[in-house]
Amino acid sequence: MPLFFRKRKPSEEARKRLEYQMCLAKEAGADDILDISKCELSEIPFGAFATCKVLQKKVLIVHTNHLTSLLPKSCSLLSLATIKVLDLHDNQLTALPDDLGQLTALQVLNVERNQLTQLPRSTGNLTQLQTLNVKDNKLKELPDTLGELRSLRTLNISGNEVQRLPQMLAHVRTLEMLSLDASTMVYPPPEVCGAGTVAILQFLCKESGLEYYPPSQYLLPVLEQDGTNSWDSPDGPTDRVSREEVEWQNRFSDYEKRKEQKMLEKLEFERRLELGQREHAQLLQQSSSQKDEILQTVKEEQFRLEQGLSERQRHLDAERQRLQEQLKQTEQSISSRIQKLLQENQRQKKSSEILKSLENERIRMEQLMSITQEETENLRRREVASAMQQMLTERCKNRLMQMAYESQRQNLAQQACSSMAEMDERFQQILSWQQMDQNKAISQILQESAMQKAAFEALQVKKDLMHRQIRSQIKLIETELLQLTQLELKRKSLDTETLQEMVSEQRWALSNLLQQLLKEKQQREEELREILTELEAKSETRQENYWLIQYQRLLNQKPLSLKLQEEGMEHQLVALLEELSAEHYLPIFAHHRLSLALLSQMSPGDLAKLGVSEAGLQHEILRKVQELLYAARIQPELKPPAGEVLTPTAPQEPPESVRPSAPPAELEVQASECVVCLEREAQMIFLNCGHVCCCQQCCQPLRTCPLCRQDIVQRLRIYHSS
Repeated sequence: MPLFFRKRKPSEEARKRLEYQMCLAKEAGADDILDISKCELSEIPFGAFATCKVLQKKVLIVHTNHLTSLLPKSCSLLSLATIKVLDLHDNQLTALPDDLGQLTALQVLNVERNQLTQLPRSTGNLTQLQTLNVKDNKLKELPDTLGELRSLRTLNISGNEVQRLPQMLAHVRTLEMLSLDASTMVYPPPEVCGAGTVAILQFLCKESGLEYYPPSQYLLPVLEQDGTNSWDSPDGPTDRVSREEVEWQNRFSDYEKRKEQKMLEKLEFERRLELGQREHAQLLQQSSSQKDEILQTVKEEQFRLEQGLSERQRHLDAERQRLQEQLKQTEQSISSRIQKLLQENQRQKKSSEILKSLENERIRMEQLMSITQEETENLRRREVASAMQQMLTERCKNRLMQMAYESQRQNLAQQACSSMAEMDERFQQILSWQQMDQNKAISQILQESAMQKAAFEALQVKKDLMHRQIRSQIKLIETELLQLTQLELKRKSLDTETLQEMVSEQRWALSNLLQQLLKEKQQREEELREILTELEAKSETRQENYWLIQYQRLLNQKPLSLKLQEEGMEHQLVALLEELSAEHYLPIFAHHRLSLALLSQMSPGDLAKLGVSEAGLQHEILRKVQELLYAARIQPELKPPAGEVLTPTAPQEPPESVRPSAPPAELEVQASECVVCLEREAQMIFLNCGHVCCCQQCCQPLRTCPLCRQDIVQRLRIYHSS
């Protein structure tokens, strides 16, 4: 039997039939039958028991359903005390209730075609039962209590595994029809069983030492009572007596009368005494029965209360177990995602090493610092200046928006009225930036070299692949730390201190990885600044439009070594990786000189060995490759589309959602409140512990983490995306 199973849901037609039958049974003038057959029930509804009890139903038909038990929870068989016919055939019953004998009014019981393995011993208490049908079940023996069924007329036990009849069945003198499998019987012998019901009963009576009588004598008894009246007529004396004898006779008769009167008085006294004693005994018996009833009621009430308490305790234990299982599953999911995140970080390191090995920085520097006459002539001054102006405006606007967001969150906690004026002033400043005369800004950018340099620096950081990957990893780690902190707080609220060590180890590992990525980000920014310094040193000749030409080149060109590697790749493969947002794998594919034909012979495991760790991306790449090859076979003349000419403009930020190896969280990260003020949202990461539990206002005076009491070495702000 499975540990967990889901109840089979009834179809719409079965549900409507059940509602119709229940309403029909409750109508005024309805008969004594409740028919809820063919309703696809897995258990008898509580309303059926209530209907039978209140409306005194006599026939209950529940056949052709999916019942596994007759009595559901919180229901009692006493609700069916008036039932005379109970039809349960074609179900999945494995056992009948042990207290089945409480149905004292039951006359017909049909449990044909079920899964019964035994009958309860209380079946013998069904004194009015006339028909018992247990055909096609899994019974191996019959209880001896069947001999107490004084009214049983029909018994069908065929289609079972019964080989012996109980000897007590001889006491059922009203049995008219007994159906069984004679060939499989051992007791009585098969030849006796094949001779019929009368032969079987005669055999059982002979074995029990009883005399067999036909059932008709017990079904239609004729009670006769003979009454005889006898009249006594005394004879009078005929002989004459003397006068003295008459006198003595009169005296003797008077004495006899007085003696008889005394005797009558004595008998009357004894009768009154016996009557008083009988009344006293009745009073004692009534008081004793009332006392027993009260004790029984108290016991039943106590048993009911204990049962309710135990049921409530089991429910609480089950709920607690369920919550612990949910927490355990959440921990396992987070642990797997952290493990895959660490593997992703290692893969990113390997990719960076391949990028560094493929790129020749010196060639790139020479190409960047050498400006030809042709590039100077082909400089698109107006378009590049417009792109620079848009980049600088966007950068300034983002800073102003961040400042406005911070001031809004602080001022809302202090004074609502004063904050509105400041917010209006700041947004007026933003609007003034947005409404700046574009022609004037473009001419100013063309004249000022510092602004051109700032735009080139912003674009260089934005288009740097390594810097973008580091930012994506930092964002993923911040999200995982926030989820781990929420999980740890939930565990503390549930008093489940087990497995806390595993959560702490995961949090410390993520904290160390976050610190390492922050250092790598800072190191990469320093490398970019050094490149910018070298460019600035080489531009001391004051060549006209130097930074504009560098900005245009950065927009249109890739590093020379990477371009040379990618020129050997198929255009369809490059377009496929760009379509799947996997362009960061282009250096790896170029380094290994992969083609569509080679990819069609590879498996997801081969891609994982090359460094493509996302399982979904592996299957998607292989599926797309098969589609391209199939399309090429159908249309051999199909050629890859020619590349489009890029026009310089301010680049849009590429989506930083680097595909993690673990599946993305399908549930949104719930906001966690500050554990200090319990009002604002938690925004700060404490290093080295990695907890995300405080807002920006409450974290300033803190020197230790409120959760683990570790010293705060560094604070890192999280910006939640709406």
